[in-house]
Amino acid sequence: MDNLILAINPGSTSTKIAVYTNLNSTLLTNVKHEQSVLMEFKCIADQFEYRKNMIKNVLESSGINLKSIDIVVGRGGLLKPIQGGVYKVNEVMLRDIRNPMGEHESNLGGIIAYELAKEAGHDKMAIIVDPTCVDEMEDISRISGMPELPRRSFLHALNQKAIARKYAKELKLKYEDVNVIVAHMGGGISVGAHYKGRVIDVNNGLNGDGPMSPERSGGVPVGQLVELCFSGQYSKEEIMKKIKGRGGLSAYLGTNDAIDIEKRIKEGDAHAKLVYNAMSYQVAKEIGALSTVLKGKVDGILLTGGLAFGSMITDEISERVAHLAPVKVYPGEGEMEALAMNAYMVLNNEIDVKEYV
Repeated sequence: MDNLILAINPGSTSTKIAVYTNLNSTLLTNVKHEQSVLMEFKCIADQFEYRKNMIKNVLESSGINLKSIDIVVGRGGLLKPIQGGVYKVNEVMLRDIRNPMGEHESNLGGIIAYELAKEAGHDKMAIIVDPTCVDEMEDISRISGMPELPRRSFLHALNQKAIARKYAKELKLKYEDVNVIVAHMGGGISVGAHYKGRVIDVNNGLNGDGPMSPERSGGVPVGQLVELCFSGQYSKEEIMKKIKGRGGLSAYLGTNDAIDIEKRIKEGDAHAKLVYNAMSYQVAKEIGALSTVLKGKVDGILLTGGLAFGSMITDEISERVAHLAPVKVYPGEGEMEALAMNAYMVLNNEIDVKEYV
């Protein structure tokens, strides 16, 4: 029996939409959002109706009846720390989505999936898979230097785990049998140390430490940040925007568009080249640091995410880290396939659905 699966993946600058018949993609599209449009919303949660209606319009224009969908799977967001896996969107989760631990586009995945599943029919299930808040860190990695500020796990768990599993399969091994470092490079950048199937250390890819990204500052000089916060020039909201949304490449170069930046570099923009290379340099430093977490026993370094399409970035990183382990590039995200695969296994009772409590 054929099952129709709707997969939804809200990102910082786009929303990916896919419909699968079992494991075969029948619709796959990435709807770009103009930054000027998104900036009209006060917060990410306010984008809910806009993105939900956009998805419905895409389905309608593609001749797909929402009521024919058997299950809706969304990218998970900033919930309380949980282990990796598949979770049903329930009332407890919806409550936490509406009162999130932080601003992130992935928060929209669960609530949009829930609302569309409800419109598709009362018996249709909405699920999320390996959400951003997956926390498998070891206790030692949580110590920051200030007891009031424990390090937290926020990462692109869905794609990181999907790519790690893919690489392990290529080695004819299981994910639980390998040690890999995965760098997901998109609007945000998270670099994780995967030890035998668990992400035991990772930078806070939401609004904390680690490399700068196209729109996030990453780790910055702490004392100088404190001075800036108390300078009287900025509100708390403005400072947070400098950290996430208008930091990184966007702050230095006025855009988060890597294609545009690479074009500027090819046309001789030396400043753009310096800043772009600095981002690659910081990713490489993070990979090098995590190699010590795995005590040098690294089976592979995996570069993925939208930025991995650009050889300018991947070549720069590879040159700096290739002495640590083999480097493999997986451009883009395997997220839609991972979402669909997990939904398919749920429909066929091949995987347990966890209850979020």
